[in-house]
Amino acid sequence: MLKPLVVIALGGNAMIRGKQKGTIEEQIENVTETAKQIMKVIPKWRIVITHGNGPQVGNLMLQMEAGSHSPFNRPILPMDVCGSMTQGQIGYLIQNILGNLLVTEGPPSRLDSSKKIKVATIITQVVVSKDDPAFQNPTKPVGPFYNEDQVDRIKKDHPDFTIIEDAGRGYRRVVPSPDPIEIYEKDQVNDLLEAGFILIASGGGGIPVVENLDGTVTGVEAVIDKDLAGERLAIDTKAEAFAILTDTDKVYLNYKTPQQKGVDRMTVTEVEKHLKEGAFGDKLKGSMGPKLRAAIRFLKDGGKKVVITTPELAAAALDGDAGTTIVP
Repeated sequence: MLKPLVVIALGGNAMIRGKQKGTIEEQIENVTETAKQIMKVIPKWRIVITHGNGPQVGNLMLQMEAGSHSPFNRPILPMDVCGSMTQGQIGYLIQNILGNLLVTEGPPSRLDSSKKIKVATIITQVVVSKDDPAFQNPTKPVGPFYNEDQVDRIKKDHPDFTIIEDAGRGYRRVVPSPDPIEIYEKDQVNDLLEAGFILIASGGGGIPVVENLDGTVTGVEAVIDKDLAGERLAIDTKAEAFAILTDTDKVYLNYKTPQQKGVDRMTVTEVEKHLKEGAFGDKLKGSMGPKLRAAIRFLKDGGKKVVITTPELAAAALDGDAGTTIVP
């Protein structure tokens, strides 16, 4: 009998933390610590890992911007290609480090290669609708900040870019953030899960693609919210649980106020009530809001439970002993 399946969604802090520069040494250290926590989950659960890519794709876009001028004059690549590059980068680190831990520390015995648990990364496309209203209203900031003097040059060099002022910090490109419809490689993902693999999939929200009349798909300039894409991955793999690992041990009501209170357990109805009342504080829009919306969607789509906590508490949270558990 197969163990239950959990989709583990890693936040950006699992790879690059705080004020770190994002050197490869820092990323290896951080991924190693996260992988050690995932090892604690393996005895009871089958696992699919998904992850953010904000710091990595931001660094990549900075590098491309710097190289796009004289004397190099190299082209800036589209967002779907950047997403695929960072999926490979981050997937490689997780796959390599977690795979090595399974060989040196984990079940089963490394002496019996036929029983090894193997880790694989799938470069994942996620289907969105070409008619999604997000394409008419780009809102997702990406890439470097520009000052006022740079904006005219950017608009001249890239007339298809939408540039807005970002909260007084400068000017920034924004792209659409459409709703995920389906994991395009869901059949491959499910086949590999049946074969006993731990999978890394849909990183950075997946590569957004639209379906054409002839059945093919084409990448588009957009970024899908990673938590909503993780929820779609959880539904398309029929996962029992969705674990959202972030930088806070649990969800808090009245966050950063004297009335702050951690929540151990909530129902979907309670989450919706608190969202309506604005009870989750000033992190709602940028961080906790998408996580809670993804949690609601997963449970309404048939999932059994969502846990929100830190990587260090993941195993305990799935056992109901830490973090915040959300149920239907």
